[in-house]
Amino acid sequence: MRNILISGGSVAGLTLAFWLREHGFAVTVVERSPALRDGGYKIDIRGAALDVVGRMGLLDEVRRRGTDMRIARFVDARGRQLGTMDARLFGGREGDDVEIMRGDLAGLLYAAAGSGVEYVFDDSITSLNETPKGVRVTFASGPPRTFDLVVGADGLHSNVRALAFGEESRFVHDLGHHISIFTVPNHLHLDRTEMMHPAPGRSAGMYSTGDADDAKAMFLFSSPPLAYDRRDVARQKKLLADAFSGQGWEVPRLLDAMEDAPDFYLDSISQVRMDRWSSGRVALVGDAAYAASPASGQGTSLALVGAYVLAGCLAEAAGDHAAAFAAYEREMRHFAEENQKLAANNLKGMVLKSATQIKFQMLMLRLMPHLPGRNRMIERITEPIRRAATAITIRDYRTPASR
Repeated sequence: MRNILISGGSVAGLTLAFWLREHGFAVTVVERSPALRDGGYKIDIRGAALDVVGRMGLLDEVRRRGTDMRIARFVDARGRQLGTMDARLFGGREGDDVEIMRGDLAGLLYAAAGSGVEYVFDDSITSLNETPKGVRVTFASGPPRTFDLVVGADGLHSNVRALAFGEESRFVHDLGHHISIFTVPNHLHLDRTEMMHPAPGRSAGMYSTGDADDAKAMFLFSSPPLAYDRRDVARQKKLLADAFSGQGWEVPRLLDAMEDAPDFYLDSISQVRMDRWSSGRVALVGDAAYAASPASGQGTSLALVGAYVLAGCLAEAAGDHAAAFAAYEREMRHFAEENQKLAANNLKGMVLKSATQIKFQMLMLRLMPHLPGRNRMIERITEPIRRAATAITIRDYRTPASR
């Protein structure tokens, strides 16, 4: 059980490749994109995930590349300031928590895995056929190959999950909202600042990080499930434009810039819930297995920790993949579920239902610096995140060689 194929070259897949290589496995990563995907949005690393990054020797570099965001400003339809919040509190970060751009983290993970990993870009899996000798894999472009094990690290809409476990509709649970993010010119000249314009049922924002020349536009809106082809970008852009039609502030200008954005992204805010994360010689990790949704703020941490645990369990099992997958689920299940619980409550504060709720939230922002017990209020905000982020003990895995 030493020859492993990973589908997906983002955080979960790259972290798994690093740790499998460290444990002496032969690793191949197949990625649908023609090259490593850079860019993306800002992500958080907290709690147990910081321990994993530290064990990879990347923590200092991750901190050096942090976004260095300073403040979040809330504005009305005419651009008038309604309230402000410290950027760390806005992101639910405290202590050693760090925020980094997804593309920067992926680049660090890719470099750390080094030349000991085989990468196959611009290709994807089309079928999985388990045999007594392994998993026979066919690809969209390359020739068929056989691997001892296959791991799906290919996100919310996992191809491996569909092939090995069944239809996506059985596992992906829509939380009643959509999110869209894309790159835009920094016409507001933002400097480590996040601007947010809340409206009933929808929220639009724009931010620029420490070293960026451009900015990111972000849109959140409540909605029933929307029917569209994920490859039909024009249809997705129209859905977003319709959802924010008539909204003020910079929204019309951001929607105009959407047409030229090189990295337009729109998807439902959804979670993946499964009774098991493995089937025979196939397993899932990260969003493919237990997506917590962007509303949780913990997707990246789940990917980092899950990949570390899966690789460690495979190393300890000395070739018994069934025992390894069972141990991986035992160790990760509680951690995944605790982090998924964050999403529903977080969404209530991210997309407010009424103008009255928005007014009250802005009033509290203005009053908070002057209220007695301010620190206790902040602790109540961050405590659920801290508790979920540390709901697993990161242990050392004893391989056959170490035993």
